[in-house]
Amino acid sequence: MLDLSIVVPIYNEEKTVPAYMETVRPIVEGITENYEIIFAMDPSGDRTEEIVLAEREKNKRVKLLKFSRRFGQPAATWAGLAYSTGRAAVVMDGDLQDPPSLIPEMYRVWKEEGYKVVIPQRISREGENVLKKATAYIGYWLINKTAVVEIPRNAGDFRLMDRRVVDELLKLNESHGYIRGLTAVVGFKTKLLPFDRLARHDGRTKYNPFTGSVLIAFNGIVAFSGALLRYTGIAGFCMAALSIFAAMFLFLGKAFHFYDFATGLATLGVLLLFLTGCQLVGMGILGAYIGRIYEETKMRPKFIVDEAWGFEDREEKKPGGGKAPS
Repeated sequence: MLDLSIVVPIYNEEKTVPAYMETVRPIVEGITENYEIIFAMDPSGDRTEEIVLAEREKNKRVKLLKFSRRFGQPAATWAGLAYSTGRAAVVMDGDLQDPPSLIPEMYRVWKEEGYKVVIPQRISREGENVLKKATAYIGYWLINKTAVVEIPRNAGDFRLMDRRVVDELLKLNESHGYIRGLTAVVGFKTKLLPFDRLARHDGRTKYNPFTGSVLIAFNGIVAFSGALLRYTGIAGFCMAALSIFAAMFLFLGKAFHFYDFATGLATLGVLLLFLTGCQLVGMGILGAYIGRIYEETKMRPKFIVDEAWGFEDREEKKPGGGKAPS
């Protein structure tokens, strides 16, 4: 078994891979010579695959998983973990926003202090606009107000996990792959390391600065809490009570002539629009949960590996979909 696996989900990262390898390789080799760097790649439209394979020619510890189609970052992360063999595994982005300089300290905390999970926690977010920071803050606040497990605020997928934690994660059958929450679900002794997040080294982020954070937050809430369903019921009750008060106000206004309006028309229209809109919101929230149930019952594989380089010694079926190359 290797000492350390580095899992890097990538997509259209031809500009960042060389800089990433130049930065990460000496740092990791300063810890151990017994390591692997697994790039988990959605099929890219640039030279990402060619560049990673060129890096593999220089360093056989570099490995590549290429999927049959674009499955997204969570699935790519899951695949990299499924194919990893290190006693500890580090998940990180390849754009150098997750500082590789933290890896030695993460490794030390795991090895010497006995923590099974080490999670860097951002104390600043360089290169992100106000809207992105605001949606991230609100998203984490909502998740931790509603989730049944505590998910560390301002902590992304960047983390080190003991092999026991990785194995427990891979036993989970949930299809959404929200690793920030699932790590909290499996538990184990966890330590947070504060750090300043850097700006992206090069290229463009694949996340929309607004909708990306909103979708992550919504995924976390729906996946780990039934709070939205409860809040929908509470909101419905409040709206019904509001409608009763509104009806009483309109009746008294008409009876004592202190409010003159066209008989029923405007009020009825406003109330109908208000209550119908609220009903549609509630149906949308209910639909999100039903949709999640639908996705889980299909039990489709989280990923399908088309080609793999560096895994020739493994033939067994890997968790989550895909087959290790022969």
